[in-house]
Amino acid sequence: MQLKQLQILVTSDIHGYIMPTTFRQKIEPLGLAKVGTLIEQLREEKPTILIDNGDLIQGSPLTYYHHAFQEHKLDPVIEAANLLDYDFAVFGNHEFNYGKSYLDAVIAQSNFPWLSGNITNEDGTSYTQPYLVKEVSGIRIGFIALTTHFVTVWEEPRHIEGLSFKDAYEFANFWITQVKAHEQLDLIALCYHGGFENDLITGETLEATTGENQGYKMCKELDFDLLITGHQHRELAEKLFGKSIIQPGTKGNCLGVITIEIEKCFDKQQIHHKPSLVYVTDETPVHEGIVQQNKEVYSATEEWLDVTIGQLDTEIHFSDAFSVRVQKHPYIQLIQDIQMEMSGAPISCTALFHDQAGGFPAKITMRHIINNYIFPNTLKVLKVSGRHIMEALEQNATYFTIDQNNQLRVSKSFYYPKPQPYNYDMWEGIEYVMDIRKPLDQRITKALYNGEPLQPEAYYEVVMNNYRATGAGNFPYFAECEVIKDIQIDMTELIARYFQDHPTVESKLKKNWDILY
Repeated sequence: MQLKQLQILVTSDIHGYIMPTTFRQKIEPLGLAKVGTLIEQLREEKPTILIDNGDLIQGSPLTYYHHAFQEHKLDPVIEAANLLDYDFAVFGNHEFNYGKSYLDAVIAQSNFPWLSGNITNEDGTSYTQPYLVKEVSGIRIGFIALTTHFVTVWEEPRHIEGLSFKDAYEFANFWITQVKAHEQLDLIALCYHGGFENDLITGETLEATTGENQGYKMCKELDFDLLITGHQHRELAEKLFGKSIIQPGTKGNCLGVITIEIEKCFDKQQIHHKPSLVYVTDETPVHEGIVQQNKEVYSATEEWLDVTIGQLDTEIHFSDAFSVRVQKHPYIQLIQDIQMEMSGAPISCTALFHDQAGGFPAKITMRHIINNYIFPNTLKVLKVSGRHIMEALEQNATYFTIDQNNQLRVSKSFYYPKPQPYNYDMWEGIEYVMDIRKPLDQRITKALYNGEPLQPEAYYEVVMNNYRATGAGNFPYFAECEVIKDIQIDMTELIARYFQDHPTVESKLKKNWDILY
């Protein structure tokens, strides 16, 4: 009997984190420089295929700085990926945040192919090659690339002009059929920048049937062997319907590994596969080549982040994000005021995007802004009916539940299978009361504009981020609203401009909403 082994190593949702820091703390167990060390160590053990499964180039202060000030230089994440010798990459939804021209430049800079099995050009051809066949240790594996087709819901149309995002499940089925007909393969792997819509153990539906995540349906209904996933930032290494599944977290906190063993005995062959995760730790050394490669842009980013650009009359910190969503905080007031001033809209809604401590000190730097406002949002002003505002408020009220001890808690759907604090909005310019003791869809007991009840058929100008304006987060009616104003400037830049326009900003708190429980 002959036994051979190979491994597939997977990163996903790196989000531009190269160095072991989120720029909040100095050193943290994450980043491509640390993951790179694990990759090099594991490569010494057996033949290897290295994959990135999407959301590679966008999301960190370093990539923000590079895009804003050094776009003429090579993308630093791609430089690191080239050094690590990736075999291919899959497009994530955030690959399109900087626009198609930037992404085309990234593709040209990459020493590896980018695959797109369900992204097509206007003429119906694939944007890039849809699949790739790799032969290692005598085993031929077909890798089919898929990206959540919800990109069109979230992304600015100008960033994806000329591209179509087809249903990921349907195109998984199509390409599985194609590779079986035209390729001699031992294994088929779906590399899907998407996640799971059902609980992996019980099969319980976890989210509405929107198509954003279709991994469970793929595993249950399609004939393939390995499912590499991402998007949800979960840490998964399991078997589902006989298939090995991997999802390796986010920001390079761990590396996905699928070990494949081939047993050959005379003319018979058996293939076994097993998924696992290898975690980055504080003790994991950094990859010195990547550190040296990124030394200049990292230092420039650190310096830029600490330049004072504005001042408050007092600090507005918070230690508990949940409390900010229960009782209005001056930080939220400030973001609402900025959105309303920069847009001219009389009503605003915004979320507190993360669950960490936050807020601003008296002296504001770009580090403070980016660490608090963590997404590359722009603003839109929509013409929204009173009825839809009421529906949005009721949707926000689903964020809360009351436990058996009569304590206010976050509803399960907002933290499992993926934390979604960014889908709970607070509103400004109206007065409202949420009573969490009441049944769903009956929790908004007061909603006033200028002291008068919101009129269902009347229309109101509302400013919100571009993500929410697409209807994402279970607000589908916003996608149908007329766009009155589209402000094509990143919100972090708007916050910086606001401080530059106001030498000293007064901390305010206008109480306009209450939560009863």
